[in-house]
Amino acid sequence: MRDAVETPVAYYDPDACDLQEFTTLIDQVTSAEDVPQASEIQKNIPVYDMGALHDSLENDDLRRQLMAEWAQVLRAGAGVVALKNAYADTTVLDQATHIYAHIIADEKQRSGGGGDHFAASGANDRIWNALQKLCEASPQVFLGYFANTTIAAICEAWLGPNYQMTAQVNLVHPGGAAQQAHRDYHLGFQTADVSASYPAHVHDVSPILTLQGAVAHCDMPLESGPTKLLPFSQSYRPGYAAWRRDDFRAVFESRYVQLSLSKGDTVFFNPALFHAAGANTSADIHRFANLLQVSSAFGRAMETIDRDKMCRLLFPHVVRARDENRLGDTELAAVIAATAEGYSFPTNLDLDPPTNGLAPETQAAFFKRALAEGITEGDFGRHLDQMNKARLA
Repeated sequence: MRDAVETPVAYYDPDACDLQEFTTLIDQVTSAEDVPQASEIQKNIPVYDMGALHDSLENDDLRRQLMAEWAQVLRAGAGVVALKNAYADTTVLDQATHIYAHIIADEKQRSGGGGDHFAASGANDRIWNALQKLCEASPQVFLGYFANTTIAAICEAWLGPNYQMTAQVNLVHPGGAAQQAHRDYHLGFQTADVSASYPAHVHDVSPILTLQGAVAHCDMPLESGPTKLLPFSQSYRPGYAAWRRDDFRAVFESRYVQLSLSKGDTVFFNPALFHAAGANTSADIHRFANLLQVSSAFGRAMETIDRDKMCRLLFPHVVRARDENRLGDTELAAVIAATAEGYSFPTNLDLDPPTNGLAPETQAAFFKRALAEGITEGDFGRHLDQMNKARLA
């Protein structure tokens, strides 16, 4: 008789998530033997003194050893590393902060401030696409900011070479509220229903496609609300289905840790790690972080497709086929999936902010909505024009 084989999970059901299994994972302890190059371990998080390790980044063999250690921590260890003194000279951070402050003031004057994924507009000051905006404002400051071998090494450790950098500045003022626990991009930025529609193996793959990081532009003692982190929580495979559940969030609130940071320190973590910005309970600290979201080079299609043109050409034919009952709902959904852009990103979040969820409406979702609402061909084209203007600007 053949041994019984465990049936693989096809989809992760939020109702089937096992809190005890999750708790067992987060009960793990980081040992010094697992992170020999760390200068210390704080609250299960390995801390690396990049001042002492700077020379290692100039030696190929030593650099690879350090990167391999980081990758293991991010994948199967605590899921987060703190890199102290990533900027030995913080002058460039002060210069960037000055530029970003002007950008914030200008954007608030023009539009009232940008929206945020996890906070109401106005609760924080947010700069979308801070990467490009810094480069446009001062190429010289941008050069000094991103000519950083520590950041390059941690990005390559998790994503391999040829990664793509993005950045979003987040400024949280005294009194700023904490976020709720969540996971990050990709699946973390989808609604619960959309996330649940992806098969389990996609949930497993998603975390290796991005890396989350934060550069401290000021000293961040605990009262300023540095990021709340739950070590080892990235190892819970159904976590993208579980993080919205009240019982999982309650465990997070009872078990999270925070690290105080100094200006020039950085923290990088697996996007599947349960985390949340902390409450800024200080009287006078304006917590300023540049949030780095770095993407794998592999998240690309083989060919460039003009899906906007295809949608415009196809729309009247789809309407006619639907009206004549030649295609059912599932067949219509199939042709829309082959034609329209079904993903919200990348986009210009200044002009195309998240609405009614964590991500802007996709081209495919609009196509389906246009059919359901009886939108005319002319209005369909005009709305596509608006979407293109927002996303390509």
